[in-house]
Amino acid sequence: MKNRSSSFAIIGIVILIGAFVGWAGSQNGAMLGSVPLFALVVAAAFIIQWLVFIHAQLNHTEKYYDLVGSMTYTFISLFLLVAVPNLGARELILGLMVITWALRLGPFLFLRIKKDGRDSRFDEIKKSPIRFFNVWNIQGLWVTFTASAAWIAMTSADRTPIDWLFAVGLALWVAGFAIEVTADLQKRVWRKKPENKGRYITTGLWAWSRHPNYFGEITLWLGVALAAMPNLSGWQYIGLVSPVFVTILLTRVSGIPLLEKQGEERWGDEEGYRDYVERTPVLIPMPPRAAQQGRAGQT
Repeated sequence: MKNRSSSFAIIGIVILIGAFVGWAGSQNGAMLGSVPLFALVVAAAFIIQWLVFIHAQLNHTEKYYDLVGSMTYTFISLFLLVAVPNLGARELILGLMVITWALRLGPFLFLRIKKDGRDSRFDEIKKSPIRFFNVWNIQGLWVTFTASAAWIAMTSADRTPIDWLFAVGLALWVAGFAIEVTADLQKRVWRKKPENKGRYITTGLWAWSRHPNYFGEITLWLGVALAAMPNLSGWQYIGLVSPVFVTILLTRVSGIPLLEKQGEERWGDEEGYRDYVERTPVLIPMPPRAAQQGRAGQT
């Protein structure tokens, strides 16, 4: 009963936070009739997750979780590109930045889950409909937080021309996107080799960082926030929580901590793995030391 009450409380808190972000980001923003446009898309981000949860619960599957999340970014960004009148270069490029990232990552994660057959993160969660709903509900907030800077800037009444801050933001986005794509591609190619099954990768970008894909993810969302910032004012600065949220999520909650724990459980007793962990930064890439070269790799 206590766990059930806690789950309901989390659901309520997540929705309230989402409502607050929707309200704050809507200040000085575009309207669709009498409804603030940013608040409308925040509501849509949650409703999409709730509707797909019904299918997921009936079929006891998490297969479409990541794909639905990425498609939510895509559909909403496309909607804003069409619905918001007289978008400038900054707003158009911000929308394309979000769409490009989502269209690349979503199918990549979906195909990985399809190949593996399941996502072990959901093994226990699926046993409780309330907990299972909670992760879909939280995904609505996750989408809202991460895309908030771009979407608020796209719907803001303040429009600013391209400037140096936009150029810096775009450069960071390009660098982060390139790092993330390269890291994922390197791992995919590495895992296809039979001799690497059940091992850990230490080549390419993975020799410079134990989680280079996450570094790329954080970097690109920081770039989006910087590119969007000149369009923000007052309560709209809530959008700058985007890169902070992504960083906390990946470094303290569901990203690095889980993978580091799995690594310790699988290879923690191996001298090679211990050496790799000690010599390789957790997140920020640094040049590999000579002693790292030639070691075996991470799933």
